[in-house]
Amino acid sequence: MSGPRQAYEFLKAASMAHARWDYEVSMSIIKSKKKLLILLLLALPILGLTLVDAADIIGSKQAYAPAHYTDLIFFASIAVGLAAGLITGCIGAGGGFIITPALMAVGVKGILAVGTDVFHIFAKAIMGTTVHKKLGNVSLKLAVAFVVGSGGGTVIGGWINKTLYNHDPILSDAFISLVYAVLLGFLGTYAMLDFWKATRKKTEGGDAGAHDAHGGSAGMTSLSISLQKIHIPPMITFDEDFGGRQISWLWVAMGGVIVGMLAAIMGVGGGFVTFPMFVYIFGVSTATTVGTDILQIIFTAGLASIFQYAIYGYVFYTLAMGMLIGSLIGIQVGALTTKVVKGIHIRGFYAMSIIAGFINRVTTLPKKMVELEYLQMSKPAVDMIEMVGNVVFWLVVGFFGFWVISKFIVNIGKLREEG
Repeated sequence: MSGPRQAYEFLKAASMAHARWDYEVSMSIIKSKKKLLILLLLALPILGLTLVDAADIIGSKQAYAPAHYTDLIFFASIAVGLAAGLITGCIGAGGGFIITPALMAVGVKGILAVGTDVFHIFAKAIMGTTVHKKLGNVSLKLAVAFVVGSGGGTVIGGWINKTLYNHDPILSDAFISLVYAVLLGFLGTYAMLDFWKATRKKTEGGDAGAHDAHGGSAGMTSLSISLQKIHIPPMITFDEDFGGRQISWLWVAMGGVIVGMLAAIMGVGGGFVTFPMFVYIFGVSTATTVGTDILQIIFTAGLASIFQYAIYGYVFYTLAMGMLIGSLIGIQVGALTTKVVKGIHIRGFYAMSIIAGFINRVTTLPKKMVELEYLQMSKPAVDMIEMVGNVVFWLVVGFFGFWVISKFIVNIGKLREEG
């Protein structure tokens, strides 16, 4: 298997693992009347707040925001969360990738979109995680070593974003858009190639294998075997129930640094690449990984959102609550719809949504480059390019949302019988 293909499989497994976590914590909230009541109480007051006021409540500085706030912005954030939830629930991957680009597409500054996204993930983790149910599978030593690294990673990632923003907000937006364009372009290209191959063969083989990547047994890879043979004390012992394995704290902490940086730079949350990293690189069993990931995502997302963004005023509490509400609805509808749609269609929409996110971010770069005086193009030309990217993005997301919801409504009787 080639290097790029391996990287794609790793990132796809990461996306699917994060989607599974998102689904589990969302269902935990939806099934609890107490948690739903708390969410309602948190959401109601924000309709009377301005975005600037909301930022001041959380942070010590006044964040960049529109001069006037309308309830429409709050409802737009619900729509963003709904779209992400539908993608996560129906496709089982990819929903988390569109939140920051979607917020930026409606005019939110990149640093605020990142801060708000990771804060929304932290809020969902706090409300939806039931740690006590999986304490038997938690390795505290792995979690502590990882969080030490991820905490440092959030400092680095947050420093990069804040430094760029303080130097020039346009440069900050360009940097975040570029990071997303590279990641989504890479993922989207391979996802579309896989979809075309599956379409030509007229088979859905491969879907099961993809799910095995984050739900099956934890086979030791050559890399994980090599890392576990390098003894750099202190060594961490884990998976005692499976015969016991050891790995140096250094590798775990270094992995944490990478995850923390991604969380702080992209706003995708601390659980994005943790699962495949633990299983394929560190050689940790899936059972221990799931339990340990529950602890680390709370701390990593919390450190990134609170200490790198919220205290500086770079979180819109208003939008975070709106996205949380929308995503809870979307995930449930999307997950139910998978029972009545074909897998090949789901794979196609996964590729299309990732490609649409890529187009949306890459088409903003010419305008940013002109504003930074790195490129010479006419203003009408760059505005047109950016508008095309926005139209393509919202058409794809809107069509996907309409398709899923229509399938859900048409088959609601059948779904009730199965339920």
